[in-house]
Amino acid sequence: MARQEPKRCWWCGDDALYRAYHDEEWGVPLHDERLLFEFLCLEGAQAGLSWITILRKRDNYRRAFDNFDVDKIAGYRQPRIDRLLQDSGIVRNKLKVNGFVKNARAYLELREQGISLDAHLWQFVDGEPLQNNWRKIEQVPSNTAISDAMSKDLKKRGFTFVGSTICYAFMQAAGLVNDHTLDCFRHRELKRG
Repeated sequence: MARQEPKRCWWCGDDALYRAYHDEEWGVPLHDERLLFEFLCLEGAQAGLSWITILRKRDNYRRAFDNFDVDKIAGYRQPRIDRLLQDSGIVRNKLKVNGFVKNARAYLELREQGISLDAHLWQFVDGEPLQNNWRKIEQVPSNTAISDAMSKDLKKRGFTFVGSTICYAFMQAAGLVNDHTLDCFRHRELKRG
């Protein structure tokens, strides 16, 4: 007898990589500085593309960008950026590649002020994941007043590719908000914490 697949959010479909991402990562509260920076950059890289495109290239991004070592990325100069723009394993968009470097430098400025990226980002939800109870995917917003505030703050601090929609997608991915629909098995698991 075949094992019954659990009910998942509609967006991961039948793709094994997408399902693994949904089941193991999406919506899990994240406090690792490097991973938070990685997700913030990758959500920006997604702009205008589907998340599965970026997810399939994530290992290439990790290789190309020194495993998202913020200190190394902040030091990238034009020759390194030019090489990245020739790397077929990533999205070779000049603004997005330069955006990773700009974001690394903005992150270092934050750190120099004695502020951790983790504490800074989680303050927007008072340090606790927001628990939504969406019955239908149509109810899930693409941005909120909180993502608007996060976007405005990050832009002011020098980050780029951090519009409100990107910030909300980041919040969903990094577990600042639980947007698994009520019928998804992960909603209950993440709500329990």
